[in-house]
Amino acid sequence: MTSYNQDSFQSRESYTAQIHLPGHLFEELVWWALQALPDEILVGLDIDAQTPHVPEVQALFQSSEHTDGLFQGQGFIIGEAHIVNRGDSYSVHHLPEDWTDDMFSTSRGSRAGRFTHWLHTHPNAPAIPSHADADAAQETHGVDMILGLRFSPEGPLPWYDDVEGVRRRVGAEAQPTPTKRRRRSFFARQNLPVLGVAPSGHKIHEIQLIAFRKNGLGINVILVDEEGLPFGWDNLRTETTQ
Repeated sequence: MTSYNQDSFQSRESYTAQIHLPGHLFEELVWWALQALPDEILVGLDIDAQTPHVPEVQALFQSSEHTDGLFQGQGFIIGEAHIVNRGDSYSVHHLPEDWTDDMFSTSRGSRAGRFTHWLHTHPNAPAIPSHADADAAQETHGVDMILGLRFSPEGPLPWYDDVEGVRRRVGAEAQPTPTKRRRRSFFARQNLPVLGVAPSGHKIHEIQLIAFRKNGLGINVILVDEEGLPFGWDNLRTETTQ
């Protein structure tokens, strides 16, 4: 999380807004994603209206192109998360029938309108919005987030990386470990560092996280602790004073 925040700070001028995600909540999102592999999950996220961004943190990560009022919930730390659907890439954006009954207005679309922000996972695909993601984001009042997981064995979902966009990795990029013996490209590609093993037995090689608005703008994600301070806060402050 510290290295991710460092990247968020270094690239802050590429964003017009920021969103603060508690580290313990991020850990829970990753755990849910691992439990669901190889399926995708859709998670609804709500802000804590009593916990705004820490002003000093907001100022540190704020870019010269900062825009207020860009999305609903802007300026408040995310406070809770709930899994609302699980399935393949074609169905996960839509809610079960019991979520689209008379309790919700038809104008709220297939995602209804209970949550401010949404997050869905990309099993064995980078955290970059697809056309379906962009379409679903049109119904989001806050921001959409994507959690990408690279794992093996790949099964019917081989790692798909042939897509344009900026990768935001939580940790280092997964690179094959050099070996003295020559290997065929397939096996060399599988010889990747392992971050951990999911309950399904899948080996996890890489985690990615991004946020974006329905207009296509990227939103800078900051991972914060219980006090609303980013992981690596002391080093970041020292860097700005040098």
